[in-house]
Amino acid sequence: GSSADPSQTAAPGTTDNAQTGNGRQIDQDKPMVALTFDDGPYAPVGNRIMDCLAQYGGKATFYVVGERCASYQAELQRMVAEGHEVANHTMNHKYLQKLGAAQIQAQVNQGNDAIQAACGVRPTLLRLPGGNHNAAVLANAGMPMIQWNVDTLDWKTRNADKTVAAVLNHVKDGDIILMHELYGATGDAVARIVPE
Repeated sequence: GSSADPSQTAAPGTTDNAQTGNGRQIDQDKPMVALTFDDGPYAPVGNRIMDCLAQYGGKATFYVVGERCASYQAELQRMVAEGHEVANHTMNHKYLQKLGAAQIQAQVNQGNDAIQAACGVRPTLLRLPGGNHNAAVLANAGMPMIQWNVDTLDWKTRNADKTVAAVLNHVKDGDIILMHELYGATGDAVARIVPE
C-alpha cells in the first residue's frame, strides 16, 4: 500500500507503489484496466492507438501475429520504445486446440522468434487465437496465456460507437478489454475510450 505523506503531492504516475520492468510507475491503489489489441501489427491503426495512448499516458498490450511482424518492424520498435507490451498471438493465428503438441510448440516458439527478430524483445505472454484451448494446448504452450473479460466484438461490428459502448457501458476495475488492431473503427473508438 502507499504510506506517502499526503502533504507531499507527486506528479501523476510517479507514486512509488509498483515499478514495471520498463520503469513505469503504477499506483495499484487506483482502478486499472488493461487495453489489449490482437491480430496486429498493422501500422495504420497501431500508430493511431499509440498516438492516443501517448497523449494520455496510457500503455497497452499488443498481441501480435508472428508472420506479420517482419512487415511492420518500425511499428513494433515504437511499441517497445514507448513502453507498451509486445506479446505473442502465435505465428500464423492458428486455433491451437486443433493441433498436436509439436505444432502447438512451433506456433508459440516461431511467433516468439519472429517478434524478437522484428523488435528485439522476446514476448513473455501468449494470447490464444479465439482463446481456444484444451489439455494439449495447456501442456505445450509453455507461456502464461492471457484471456479477457470484456469482448468488444470490434472485429464483428467494425463500428466505433458499438466498440465504445461495449467498453464504457461495462468496464470496471481490473477488466481486460479485448480489441483488434486491424480496423480503422477500432482506432476511432480508442480515441474516445482512452480519455474516459
